Amino acid sequence: MSKRPFTRDQKTTIIYGVLGPIVTLVILQLWLLSATMNAYLGGDLRVAWPAAFFSLACLLLNAGLLRYVYALDAR
Repeated sequence: MSKRPFTRDQKTTIIYGVLGPIVTLVILQLWLLSATMNAYLGGDLRVAWPAAFFSLACLLLNAGLLRYVYALDAR
């Protein structure tokens, strides 16, 4: 038994559902960059590496969500 492909309306709903976390993660990364630069320029060097690792995790999550969207389009 083969699965039916998603209809255009279903794909649109899925993409809007994925877009919410993507936008949230991008805004979080912008805030993280701002807070990290503020701390770094203020002389607090301890936050740079943890912020970089967290930003990398956000990037990987966004890349995974983007890969899911491209795989959805390929079906």
